[in-house]
Parts: sequence; structure tokens; C-alpha cells
Amino acid sequence: MMHNVSHVRFFFLSGFNETVNFKVALFSLTFMSYCVVVLVNVALIVIIILDKNMHEPMYILLCTFCMNGLYGTTSFYPKMLWDLLSPIHVISYSECIVQALVMYSFACCDLSILSVMAYDRYVAICRPLKYHSIMSKQRVLLLACFSWLTPFSISAINIILTSRLKLCSPYIDRLFCMNWVIVKLACFPTETIVNNIVSYVTIIIYLFHGLFIVWSYMYVIKTCVNSLENRAKFMQTCVPHLTSLLIFLITALFSVFNTLFGSTLPPTIQNVIAIELLIISPMMNPLVYGFKLTLIRNRILGGITLQMK
Repeated sequence: MMHNVSHVRFFFLSGFNETVNFKVALFSLTFMSYCVVVLVNVALIVIIILDKNMHEPMYILLCTFCMNGLYGTTSFYPKMLWDLLSPIHVISYSECIVQALVMYSFACCDLSILSVMAYDRYVAICRPLKYHSIMSKQRVLLLACFSWLTPFSISAINIILTSRLKLCSPYIDRLFCMNWVIVKLACFPTETIVNNIVSYVTIIIYLFHGLFIVWSYMYVIKTCVNSLENRAKFMQTCVPHLTSLLIFLITALFSVFNTLFGSTLPPTIQNVIAIELLIISPMMNPLVYGFKLTLIRNRILGGITLQMK
């Protein structure tokens, strides 16, 4: 209906007001961070694609994980770099909606992929004789598609509900667009009831993802207790996954805390917390796997040695 269409056509990102005196330093740090994120993720993706020995479920899922890191950061870094150099920090309504969709689906997709990776480790350690029949390439590709399409669909529903709201302010007190921030700008709180319900349902769905990961590792740890071989496999392949999961949980919890209680914090701290998920996770995950997984580490060291010769 026409009266539900927002009259806001542009948003002003007032979060950049705190960066006026540090533009050059922040631009340099942001640019270097983005270069590192792109370098480590693309390197891992290329290594996995080119090396046929890595065309296995664990590495295919890791490749998907790195692709999601690039997907999420591409919607944030270029725009932020542009805004740091620009005197006016404006984003169009449609660009804001797209950015919010990408941010939402990126976070949900990260947890979905971590859940599929947990299932992969459960099958590898608890049911090793049936691993290749259960985790066939076709099934892995199906699970990878599920871990992309389902979060995107859930996020799209949330964003579509947000796009129907009539907004009464063009000012976003952040460095980028997020769904819950746009919802806060709604003229009539009663219109956001459906948004809130769907948001709570989304939270419940991903809480079940978390419980599934816990369930998987309960069986994995139980299986590893009395087996030296399984313990070695756990240290080699499960520790990187648990590290990535811990990074995600810490950054996600900070983001939730910022959402609920951020208004009591200084704007600078709010902005730092808001962007940490887009900096720490995409940067650290490839490094954790690159250093810990022997096959990838040897491939990287072999490439470096070859270049030095």
C-alpha cells in the first residue's frame, strides 16, 4: 500500500561524526584491514580450488566459509573507505536496505556454515567408516547451498518487513545500515510488531543451530576421550572450528549487547563494537585454518619456498 512506503530517500550516517579528527589514520587502518581480509580469504579459496587433494568435505565447507567472509566485508569496507574521505556521509534508501540485507545474511550464514562444519566433524570422528557415504560431494554441496540460501531467505523476509515501514528520521547513528537500526526509525511502533516477532523467531532458529553444535561436540568429545587417534584428529581439525566458533560467539554477543544496551555507551565504542564482526571474523578464520590444518599450511609454505627460489 502506498501509505506504507517510506518518504525517506537518503540516510545520513551520523556515526562518522566521531571520525572527523582521525580520518587519515582510520582510512589507512581500514584499507590495510580490507587488504588483509581479501588476501587471506582469496588465498585460501584459490588453494582449495586448485589443489585436488583438498576437494574433500571439510575443505569445501572452509571454502564456503571464506566466500561468506568476502561477501559480508565487500558490502562494508568499500563504502566505509569512501565515507572516510567524503565530507558528506550519505547512503540512499535502496543501498541501505541492500547493505542491511547483506549484513544480516552474512552473520546468519556464518552460523549456518559453522553448524554444517560441526556435523562434518561429528561424522568424521564418531562415524568414520560411513563418513564418505554420508558426506558425499553431492550432499556436501547440498549442505553448502542450504547454509547459504536458508539464511539469505530468512534475512530477506526480515528486510522485506522492514522496507514496508514508514520512517520518520533519515539519521542513522552508525557507520553502516543494520536492520534493527532502520526499524528503530519507524514512525509508528505498532507497525514494528510483525518485525519483532519475525526477529525473535530468527533468534530461536539460530539458537537451535547453536544447540546442534553443542550436541555434536558432546558426542565428538565423548568419542575422543578413550582414543589417541581421535584425539589427534580432534586437535588437528576440530580446534580450528572451535576457535572460529568462539570468535563468532564473542563478536556476536558484543553486537547483541550493543543492540540492547549500546545507548549507554559512548558513540565511538558503539561503532567499534558494531564493526568488529566484520573485521575480526573474516580476518582471523582463514589465518586459524591456514596455520592449523597441515595440508593448507604445507601448501602455503611450499608456495612461499617456490617463490623464494
